[in-house]
Amino acid sequence: MRADRTQGRRPAPDEGAGVSETDEFSRQLPFDAAAERSVLGGMMLSEDAIADVVEVLEGSGDFHSPAHEIVYTAILALHSGGQPADPITVTNHLREQGLLGKAGGGSGVHDLISAVPTAANAEHHAGIIRDCAIRRRLIKAGTQIVQLGYDGADATESMDAAQAELNDAARVREDPDSALFGEDVGDLISELEALQRDGHATGVLTGYTDFDGLTHGLHPGQMIIVAGRPALGKSTLGVDMARQAAIHDGRPVAFFSLEMSRREVQHRIISAEARIGLHHIRGGSMTDTDWVRFSQTLPRVQAAPLTIDATPNQTITQIKARCRRLKQRGGLDLVVIDYLQLLSSGSTRRTETRQQEVSDMSRAIKLMAKELEVPVVVLAQLNRGPEQRTDKKPQVSDLRESGSLEQDADLVILLHREDAYDKDSPRAGEADIIVGKHRNGPTATITVAAQLHYSRFVDMART
Repeated sequence: MRADRTQGRRPAPDEGAGVSETDEFSRQLPFDAAAERSVLGGMMLSEDAIADVVEVLEGSGDFHSPAHEIVYTAILALHSGGQPADPITVTNHLREQGLLGKAGGGSGVHDLISAVPTAANAEHHAGIIRDCAIRRRLIKAGTQIVQLGYDGADATESMDAAQAELNDAARVREDPDSALFGEDVGDLISELEALQRDGHATGVLTGYTDFDGLTHGLHPGQMIIVAGRPALGKSTLGVDMARQAAIHDGRPVAFFSLEMSRREVQHRIISAEARIGLHHIRGGSMTDTDWVRFSQTLPRVQAAPLTIDATPNQTITQIKARCRRLKQRGGLDLVVIDYLQLLSSGSTRRTETRQQEVSDMSRAIKLMAKELEVPVVVLAQLNRGPEQRTDKKPQVSDLRESGSLEQDADLVILLHREDAYDKDSPRAGEADIIVGKHRNGPTATITVAAQLHYSRFVDMART
């Protein structure tokens, strides 16, 4: 029979050891001493129980009793070293580490075995421990959030910090990317062998063959700027990347549109996927052939893991919070934001200039990409610099309002179409994807076909 968890009641004398109370409310923190003893005893009785428990518990700090936490760590250390983890070996290990007294002594370790008739329930009892640990972290996070509300700091920054506290309570963050060089050398060798076999490491593909060959896709943690003058096709390029990842590769994508409505984005996707003229969709003049194409395309578009969020006036903090929830619920492989100049920092702190505000947002987006471990594509407008040049070609320095965009970005992609400036250009129907900055590789200019009547760009070979 499972022991009661102590939630606001006075514990029995044997449960009270090591129990702490919240300062404000004098209420017992959630824990189950019997479950903790049962799990540790079961792990020392059965090697299978160790494997079962490790799959349930999330790491250090799950045990409420410091003595139990020390024993748990010792069991894992012995097991990972290929040694048996029974009361004798655990006791010796703790004695060598100088921790036997803190663990309750040799008799305390042996008592854990005597209290457990079978190891069969270790996994179930581990679930009880995990449940209590999550609620203790939730209480701690709640206390921190209350303090954030009172401390008078910037409200938007406090909101972001509060969200981070909740995520930390749920343990949704990945382990820190820190280790001795040799600790994961086995994984390193496997990756190098795969690189030599496959020729490259593949991230999220865009569907543009030459571009993907140059960058090997878009990789987690990258901030990618896609920039161009108005009406050249920035949004089309962003939608293309989202379509390829979600519809063709089945990868979860979030598309944030601050310019177009959700329906407009859907129209563009249907136009591109079904090859129906966008003017037919918007003008209500779809033909019978168009309807056939639509019905054939709809099932795979409908099944794609593509979230379209067209909530107006969004801030980076709100977008980050939405992405966190999406990643928790079903994963997230790519984020596209359309577009930067329509974002606001959401901060109530007064900034000297719009340039400083954009710089702050740029750094926040880069940090979001690293924290969520996804590539984040941000569309941005260029200033009038290209229009003042003879060839009208954009440069990275034309990014509007902030040099921080160039500094923070891993990739800067500039979109250029000659026929946007010269209707008689011999390159009508072509577009240049100019990779103006590539932190991890070479730069290049890649030519694609501009099928803007279908609201898409495609490889020249597909025209």
